[in-house]
Amino acid sequence: MILAGGAARRLGGVDKPMLAPQGPPLLYRAVAAVAGADPVVVVGPRREGLPGVRWVREDPPGGGPVAALAAGLALVDTELVAVLAADLPGISTATVERLVAAVGGTAGTSSTAGTAGAAATDGADGAVLVDADGRRQWLIGVWRVARLRAVLPAGPEGAALRSTLGRLSIVEVVARQGEADDVDTPADLERR
Repeated sequence: MILAGGAARRLGGVDKPMLAPQGPPLLYRAVAAVAGADPVVVVGPRREGLPGVRWVREDPPGGGPVAALAAGLALVDTELVAVLAADLPGISTATVERLVAAVGGTAGTSSTAGTAGAAATDGADGAVLVDADGRRQWLIGVWRVARLRAVLPAGPEGAALRSTLGRLSIVEVVARQGEADDVDTPADLERR
Protein backbone atom coordinates (compact mmCIF):
# COMPACT_ATOMS: atom_id res chain seq x y z
CA MET A 1 0.00 0.00 0.00
CA ILE A 2 1.41 3.35 -1.08
CA LEU A 3 0.13 6.51 0.61
CA ALA A 4 0.16 9.15 -2.13
CA GLY A 5 -2.10 11.92 -0.84
CA GLY A 6 -1.12 15.02 1.06
CA ALA A 7 -0.84 18.64 0.07
CA ALA A 8 2.98 19.01 -0.21
CA ARG A 9 2.72 22.47 1.40
CA ARG A 10 6.48 22.76 1.96
CA LEU A 11 6.98 22.17 -1.76
CA GLY A 12 4.42 24.76 -2.85
CA GLY A 13 1.59 22.26 -3.35
CA VAL A 14 3.14 20.37 -6.30
CA ASP A 15 2.12 16.76 -6.99
CA LYS A 16 5.03 15.44 -4.91
CA PRO A 17 4.60 11.73 -5.76
CA MET A 18 5.09 12.59 -9.43
CA LEU A 19 8.35 14.48 -8.90
CA ALA A 20 11.20 12.71 -10.67
CA PRO A 21 14.56 13.55 -9.06
CA GLN A 22 17.26 11.72 -11.01
CA GLY A 23 15.03 8.98 -12.36
CA PRO A 24 11.42 7.85 -12.47
CA PRO A 25 8.71 9.61 -10.46
CA LEU A 26 8.76 8.95 -6.73
CA LEU A 27 5.41 7.16 -6.85
CA TYR A 28 6.69 4.77 -9.54
CA ARG A 29 9.68 3.92 -7.31
CA ALA A 30 7.41 3.09 -4.38
CA VAL A 31 5.19 0.90 -6.58
CA ALA A 32 8.31 -0.86 -7.95
CA ALA A 33 9.46 -1.56 -4.37
CA VAL A 34 6.38 -3.74 -3.84
CA ALA A 35 6.59 -5.46 -7.23
CA GLY A 36 5.01 -8.87 -7.02
CA ALA A 37 2.62 -7.94 -4.22
CA ASP A 38 -1.05 -8.58 -4.89
CA PRO A 39 -2.85 -6.27 -4.69
CA VAL A 40 -0.83 -3.07 -5.02
CA VAL A 41 -3.02 -0.32 -3.57
CA VAL A 42 -2.31 3.40 -3.96
CA VAL A 43 -4.23 5.74 -1.67
CA GLY A 44 -4.50 9.14 -3.30
CA PRO A 45 -5.63 10.80 -6.50
CA ARG A 46 -5.40 8.58 -9.59
CA ARG A 47 -2.30 9.14 -11.72
CA GLU A 48 -1.53 7.79 -15.17
CA GLY A 49 1.12 5.24 -16.07
CA LEU A 50 0.60 2.64 -13.32
CA PRO A 51 -1.37 -0.27 -14.78
CA GLY A 52 -2.52 -2.95 -12.38
CA VAL A 53 -2.64 -0.61 -9.39
CA ARG A 54 -5.85 -0.40 -7.36
CA TRP A 55 -6.74 3.20 -6.47
CA VAL A 56 -8.67 4.43 -3.46
CA ARG A 57 -9.10 7.77 -1.68
CA GLU A 58 -9.15 8.39 2.04
CA ASP A 59 -12.41 9.71 3.46
CA PRO A 60 -12.38 12.64 3.43
CA PRO A 61 -9.62 13.36 0.90
CA GLY A 62 -6.80 14.99 2.84
CA GLY A 63 -7.92 13.24 6.06
CA GLY A 64 -4.37 12.25 6.95
CA PRO A 65 -2.28 9.09 6.95
CA VAL A 66 -4.46 7.08 9.37
CA ALA A 67 -7.53 7.79 7.21
CA ALA A 68 -5.47 6.76 4.17
CA LEU A 69 -4.36 3.59 5.93
CA ALA A 70 -7.98 2.71 6.74
CA ALA A 71 -9.06 3.29 3.13
CA GLY A 72 -6.23 1.16 1.75
CA LEU A 73 -6.84 -1.68 4.20
CA ALA A 74 -10.37 -1.99 2.84
CA LEU A 75 -8.81 -3.34 -0.38
CA VAL A 76 -6.28 -5.67 1.26
CA ASP A 77 -6.95 -9.32 2.07
CA THR A 78 -3.49 -10.66 2.93
CA GLU A 79 -1.61 -11.61 6.09
CA LEU A 80 0.93 -8.80 5.75
CA VAL A 81 0.92 -5.42 4.07
CA ALA A 82 3.82 -3.14 3.22
CA VAL A 83 2.91 0.49 3.91
CA LEU A 84 5.09 3.06 2.16
CA ALA A 85 4.99 6.79 1.62
CA ALA A 86 5.06 7.93 -2.01
CA ASP A 87 8.06 10.27 -1.50
CA LEU A 88 10.92 7.83 -0.87
CA PRO A 89 13.64 8.16 -3.53
CA GLY A 90 15.79 5.40 -1.98
CA ILE A 91 13.10 2.76 -1.45
CA SER A 92 13.63 -0.63 -3.10
CA THR A 93 12.38 -4.20 -3.13
CA ALA A 94 15.35 -5.11 -0.91
CA THR A 95 14.03 -2.70 1.74
CA VAL A 96 10.60 -4.31 1.70
CA GLU A 97 12.08 -7.82 1.73
CA ARG A 98 14.12 -7.00 4.85
CA LEU A 99 11.01 -5.67 6.58
CA VAL A 100 8.99 -8.77 5.62
CA ALA A 101 11.76 -11.02 6.93
CA ALA A 102 11.85 -9.05 10.20
CA VAL A 103 8.14 -9.66 10.77
CA GLY A 104 8.54 -13.31 9.80
CA GLY A 105 5.93 -13.73 7.09
CA THR A 106 5.04 -13.04 3.48
CA ALA A 107 3.50 -9.96 1.91
CA GLY A 108 2.77 -11.19 -1.57
CA THR A 109 6.47 -11.67 -2.33
CA SER A 110 8.94 -14.31 -1.23
CA SER A 111 11.78 -13.18 0.97
CA THR A 112 15.06 -14.79 1.88
CA ALA A 113 16.93 -11.57 2.65
CA GLY A 114 18.47 -10.95 6.08
CA THR A 115 17.04 -8.25 8.27
CA ALA A 116 20.21 -6.19 8.77
CA GLY A 117 19.74 -5.09 12.33
CA ALA A 118 16.59 -6.94 13.33
CA ALA A 119 15.84 -10.53 14.21
CA ALA A 120 12.74 -12.13 12.71
CA THR A 121 10.02 -12.09 15.32
CA ASP A 122 6.93 -14.22 14.68
CA GLY A 123 5.09 -12.44 17.50
CA ALA A 124 5.70 -8.93 16.16
CA ASP A 125 2.82 -6.94 14.73
CA GLY A 126 5.08 -5.13 12.29
CA ALA A 127 8.52 -3.92 11.31
CA VAL A 128 9.59 -0.36 10.55
CA LEU A 129 12.73 1.15 9.14
CA VAL A 130 14.76 3.20 11.62
CA ASP A 131 16.83 6.08 10.24
CA ALA A 132 20.40 7.04 11.14
CA ASP A 133 19.11 9.23 14.00
CA GLY A 134 17.20 6.29 15.52
CA ARG A 135 13.75 7.57 14.47
CA ARG A 136 11.11 5.10 13.40
CA GLN A 137 9.94 5.78 9.87
CA TRP A 138 6.25 4.98 10.27
CA LEU A 139 5.61 5.07 6.52
CA ILE A 140 8.29 2.52 5.68
CA GLY A 141 6.94 -0.61 7.30
CA VAL A 142 5.41 -4.04 6.96
CA TRP A 143 2.45 -4.90 9.19
CA ARG A 144 0.17 -7.78 10.09
CA VAL A 145 -3.13 -6.73 8.54
CA ALA A 146 -5.32 -8.07 11.35
CA ARG A 147 -3.33 -6.13 13.96
CA LEU A 148 -3.48 -2.92 11.91
CA ARG A 149 -7.23 -3.21 11.62
CA ALA A 150 -7.50 -3.81 15.37
CA VAL A 151 -5.77 -0.52 16.30
CA LEU A 152 -7.44 1.77 13.75
CA PRO A 153 -9.63 4.34 15.48
CA ALA A 154 -13.34 4.41 14.61
CA GLY A 155 -12.85 7.93 13.21
CA PRO A 156 -9.43 7.86 11.53
CA GLU A 157 -9.57 11.39 10.05
CA GLY A 158 -6.80 13.50 11.59
CA ALA A 159 -5.61 10.71 13.91
CA ALA A 160 -1.88 10.60 14.66
CA LEU A 161 -0.04 7.81 12.84
CA ARG A 162 2.66 7.45 15.53
CA SER A 163 0.04 7.05 18.28
CA THR A 164 -1.96 4.56 16.25
CA LEU A 165 0.93 2.35 15.14
CA GLY A 166 2.97 2.89 18.31
CA ARG A 167 0.55 0.66 20.23
CA LEU A 168 1.72 -2.37 18.23
CA SER A 169 4.71 -4.62 18.88
CA ILE A 170 7.38 -3.50 16.43
CA VAL A 171 10.68 -4.84 15.15
CA GLU A 172 13.09 -2.07 14.15
CA VAL A 173 15.16 -2.56 10.99
CA VAL A 174 18.16 -0.29 10.56
CA ALA A 175 18.03 1.72 7.33
CA ARG A 176 20.81 1.44 4.81
CA GLN A 177 22.35 4.58 3.29
CA GLY A 178 19.63 6.75 1.70
CA GLU A 179 16.88 4.20 2.27
CA ALA A 180 14.89 6.29 4.77
CA ASP A 181 15.28 9.60 2.92
CA ASP A 182 12.10 11.36 1.90
CA VAL A 183 11.28 14.49 -0.07
CA ASP A 184 9.50 17.13 2.01
CA THR A 185 11.31 20.37 1.15
CA PRO A 186 13.08 21.95 -1.83
CA ALA A 187 16.40 21.13 -0.08
CA ASP A 188 15.43 17.42 0.07
CA LEU A 189 14.70 17.52 -3.64
CA GLU A 190 18.02 19.21 -4.47
CA ARG A 191 19.90 16.60 -2.44
CA ARG A 192 18.56 13.91 -4.74
